[in-house]
Amino acid sequence: MSSATPTPARVRRLPVVGALRLGRPSDVWFKPALSVVAAVAPPSLLLVALGRLDLAAYTMAGSLCALYAHHRPYAARAKVLAWVVLGMLGGLAVALVTASLTRNAVVLVTVGALLAAVQKAVCDATRVGPPAHVILTFVSSATLFVPQTLGQVPGHLALAAAAGAWAWLVGMAPAPLRPHGPERRATAQALHTAAAYAETARGGEESAGARSAAYAAVHAAWQTLLAARNRPSTTRRALERLVVRAEVALAAPADTDPARLRAWADAVRGSGRVPRTGDPRRDEGSLGERDELVGVAAERAVAPRPLWSRLGPLAPLAVRTALGCALAGYVSLALGADRPYWALVTAASLYQANLTLTCSRAVQRVVGNLVGVLLFAAVTPVARLGPLALVLCILACNFGAEALIGRNYWLGSVCVTPLALLVTELPGYQPTGELVTDRVVDTLVGALVGFAAALAVTDRRAGRRVERALTAVDRARERAARLAAGPASTPAALEAARRGLAAAVVDLRATADAAAGEWWQRALPQERVVLAEQAAHRTLAATVRRQGLLPGPGTTSTQTHTEDTSP
Repeated sequence: MSSATPTPARVRRLPVVGALRLGRPSDVWFKPALSVVAAVAPPSLLLVALGRLDLAAYTMAGSLCALYAHHRPYAARAKVLAWVVLGMLGGLAVALVTASLTRNAVVLVTVGALLAAVQKAVCDATRVGPPAHVILTFVSSATLFVPQTLGQVPGHLALAAAAGAWAWLVGMAPAPLRPHGPERRATAQALHTAAAYAETARGGEESAGARSAAYAAVHAAWQTLLAARNRPSTTRRALERLVVRAEVALAAPADTDPARLRAWADAVRGSGRVPRTGDPRRDEGSLGERDELVGVAAERAVAPRPLWSRLGPLAPLAVRTALGCALAGYVSLALGADRPYWALVTAASLYQANLTLTCSRAVQRVVGNLVGVLLFAAVTPVARLGPLALVLCILACNFGAEALIGRNYWLGSVCVTPLALLVTELPGYQPTGELVTDRVVDTLVGALVGFAAALAVTDRRAGRRVERALTAVDRARERAARLAAGPASTPAALEAARRGLAAAVVDLRATADAAAGEWWQRALPQERVVLAEQAAHRTLAATVRRQGLLPGPGTTSTQTHTEDTSP
């Protein structure tokens, strides 16, 4: 481990302007947008036909599960969506039973805050998202303040379960047409970011940010491919070879042709056959094509870490969520609000990996909600033309929210806010001025109180997590270097060591970035992190050369032969 002197963490300025900057839309922004419309529309229109639009809030709870798991392979998506539906039903059941047993607003806010903390911790630990816990918290918190009787609970849960089952079918519907779509997109992203990094490195302007982004994209591609734990198909094996090529480009950018990587990425993103990467060298001790993916099968067989071990580091975040949501709800009640869950949900939506990101989210939430109430006031006359018009406005807001939120959270909130306000009108119309005023007040209360709670509950473990990540990188680097230098190292051991070191580097960068965004903590070993990353990248390059994965001389960017695989 490097003995470089730790340097103080960089002072972070409050992100205000940067928090509102628009980014590029996701390549598949239309998938969640269309999915949520397809999931919400049939149950809602059926209730319109039956004259029971007052029950649409319960069906919408299940329908919103269609927002999840669009980046996962379909085999994994089926399980994740099922767990999301069950989690939604669990939170909804607790809320409905609590609402039927008491009308004490303080008790209801307390239960809502505890549910929000549990939902936040579990979603972060299992990496379910986007939209992670926010939708689940909105559903459970809103239903806490809807009058219930115990006899109504089973029927309302049945409606949500039926809509959730329909949302599961909507989420799985593209599988027969494009069975490897998520894997293709992740692989294409890895190839594109690797090409961008190779260009900067070959031009003598190597960027640490570009390198970290490329390693993160490659790691995400492996996670996507490994998430499909069923027997690998020919197409998936071809995609795995392409991700190997992206890894090679990161380790040896000077020997990489960025144009060829981009050509592969463009071909993969479509629906045609998967490009062939070309055989690696077969020198003595090199990794042949058959042995190239020996580490993949081993990784696929490894069971994920137990949930409890992933929940431990999230304790400060869970405490922030519980405290912030509870205090926001109590302050809203003290101000005479009829819907304190708006303040509660606002606070719950703020909490990110660190305080800097939480501050950014607070700015985005306030700006988006303030613009959103103006949009609500504009669409209210149309929505009140009748039940069908109300449902159509809700569908339009659902589509707009998912279509825009990828550009920036505040832009999506512009549509989320009128959506939440329109949902309150499902049982009956409410005074527009009162709704707008209450929403503005609760947004400001939730943002201010929620952020104050984040300041009060500091994450003192951030520095220790960086130290552990540094130790993990050093150990992985030493193992990879030892195997790369050993003449008798097996292809499987080399591949496992290389991928283990790459994953450790990605985790170190994510941990260091998260810790740097925490305030009021001791200085972080920033210099040691940089030195550890540099040493790890040199070892990765040496391992790649030892494996013989670099393309042979004479290859060109036009070599994009195809595998005989199905799309």
